[in-house]
Amino acid sequence: MTSLIPMAASLAAEQKSAEVTDWAARIGWLVGLVLFVALVYWLMREGWRWRGTLQSDLPELPTAPEDPGPVKLSMSGRYHGSTTAGQWLDRIVAHGLGTRSRVELTLTDAGLDVVRPGASDFFIPAEALREALLGKGIAGKVLSEGGLLVVTWAHGDKLIDSGFRSDRSAEHTEWVDALNNMISKSTKTEGAR
Repeated sequence: MTSLIPMAASLAAEQKSAEVTDWAARIGWLVGLVLFVALVYWLMREGWRWRGTLQSDLPELPTAPEDPGPVKLSMSGRYHGSTTAGQWLDRIVAHGLGTRSRVELTLTDAGLDVVRPGASDFFIPAEALREALLGKGIAGKVLSEGGLLVVTWAHGDKLIDSGFRSDRSAEHTEWVDALNNMISKSTKTEGAR
């Protein structure tokens, strides 16, 4: 038994206490991580500005006329962005067209009034409308098939696709029909001139 006591004493002497946390190293890593996230955010912001500079040739957006006429359709929902027509990832950021927001759409004989709280409003004249269809994605936003109202319109020398999603997606088909009827009537009127 006497041999166990010296052995237990030697085991107790060999045990070390737990290491103390190195706070300087942890704070250094945390500061490094915060600086990295800030750099990534700054680069994204600069990329957005650079894209806006590249698209600066886009003319100012039209505003709604004083008396647009009677309301044919109205819709509340979300504006998901605008892209170059046919290129659903080529987002247009000039004049605030790249800003996602809530939206109130109003269709009249004069055109499509796009009112966006917290972002710049714009108006698409009836003669600028080219096509309306049901899509599933625009500007990096992907939804279910037919979950997006995509309106193609001409602005300056550029064709633009703008994506809208109604709070009640059943309205999309009615909007596509109304817009395409309006476009076909406008085309027939221009052809008769």
